[in-house]
Amino acid sequence: MLTYIKESFEELKNNVTLPTRAESSNLMVVVAVFSILFALATWGVDSVFSKVIRLYFDNVLN
Repeated sequence: MLTYIKESFEELKNNVTLPTRAESSNLMVVVAVFSILFALATWGVDSVFSKVIRLYFDNVLN
């Protein structure tokens, strides 16, 4: 277990590179845009299903 931890830290020190500040900012914008689009798509599907279910039960109960 100790060897694994030591090798993990070596890997982090020698092989992992962090993105630049500009790359991080660009990636953050991309993630934010796709998160908003996904939220809007989920809201849209939920609204459609809600209306379909409401129509179905209104017709069944009347």
